[in-house]
Amino acid sequence: MSFSTLTHLECSRAGTTFDADTVQGTSDLGAPLLARYDLDRVAATVSREQLASRAPDLWRYHELLPVRDPRYVVTLGEGFTPLLPLPRYGGQIGVPGLLMKDEGLIPTGAFKARGAAVGVSRAAELGVTGIAMPTNGNAGAAWAIYAARAGMRSLIAMPVDAPEITRAECVVSGAELYLVDGLIGDAGRLVAAAVTERGGYQEVSTLKEPYRLEGKKTMGYEIVEQLGWQSPDVILYPTGGGVGIIGIYKALLEMRELGWLTGDLPRLVAVQAAGCAPIVAAFERGLPESEPFPDAHTVAFGITVPKALGDFLVLDAVRQTGGTAIAVTDAELLAAQESLARAEGAFVCPEGAACFAAVGQLRESGWLAENDRVVVLNTGAGIKYPDTVRVEVPTLPADGRIPAPPAAH
Repeated sequence: MSFSTLTHLECSRAGTTFDADTVQGTSDLGAPLLARYDLDRVAATVSREQLASRAPDLWRYHELLPVRDPRYVVTLGEGFTPLLPLPRYGGQIGVPGLLMKDEGLIPTGAFKARGAAVGVSRAAELGVTGIAMPTNGNAGAAWAIYAARAGMRSLIAMPVDAPEITRAECVVSGAELYLVDGLIGDAGRLVAAAVTERGGYQEVSTLKEPYRLEGKKTMGYEIVEQLGWQSPDVILYPTGGGVGIIGIYKALLEMRELGWLTGDLPRLVAVQAAGCAPIVAAFERGLPESEPFPDAHTVAFGITVPKALGDFLVLDAVRQTGGTAIAVTDAELLAAQESLARAEGAFVCPEGAACFAAVGQLRESGWLAENDRVVVLNTGAGIKYPDTVRVEVPTLPADGRIPAPPAAH
């Protein structure tokens, strides 16, 4: 059995095919390219039981990933993050079967490491010597770290308001980093221009290369495997560029075709911040794609994407699974972040917190039932966003004493 069963790339709009063994960006229509595999061959040669004996990382699904030669795999041990029950918090909001897929424990502290691991590995296999991208922070940090691991150069541009820790990750790994006085789209224009002037660099912006998506889809494989090859009822995902929710849907369809998953697919929920909710607006209006969101701003910086290249794919995934799209305010997501930490000891990123706020609202509206098994993707570690927590604590004199404890709540 070969390491990968990759056959070709396919335009996500027109279905036309492209050679997978040359460096590719988007299709002739400017649409994302989707990796396709020989699923009949996988079904005939790989069993779910075989997967269980493999190393607990995302490369356990290597037949369904694009790297042909294992010598090119660039890894820091990413994948197979825990699927944690949250009975106390879930009970408080009326969803006792609530589960969290905690991507905060992955290398670089965010789910972006999945896409970076697979994308950098495939780029190295295809002879790329440098990667370049705009980022809201975490993706740039992950790609810079994995590029360093691969001995590859990296050019990163991020908005000046991007989290400081992500800048540090880029700098410490030797990336060529620039801050841009604007949004991620402004950073993207600068990066695209720079790539045309440089040799050996590949632009790896969201969905402008095919393989970040393949790394992200492994979250879908893991959730189903961790549930004993069963689907949850609902999966909520914080949606900016939307690669994760597109990837999870792609994984679900692949598993169904492989015979690894039967029955109804989970309802997929795209969660956005009220300050940047183009997908939600398009979903509510019944549009096939979104319109640029004006004056985008939210504390959940990772989902500040006014217009996503793959918005039509996100909307399709949500609609095809009977899901929905919902926006929450910054105040609501920050309150959920604090409530979850107090109830479960889980300090999640603001993007993940948006999903927990959305669970509560969907339960209140009756869209979620009490007996639904619900999975929330926490896409990063809360400690990467220290500014989301206001820390006001008393200072005691060295010769003072600690007062009696406050009343229990």
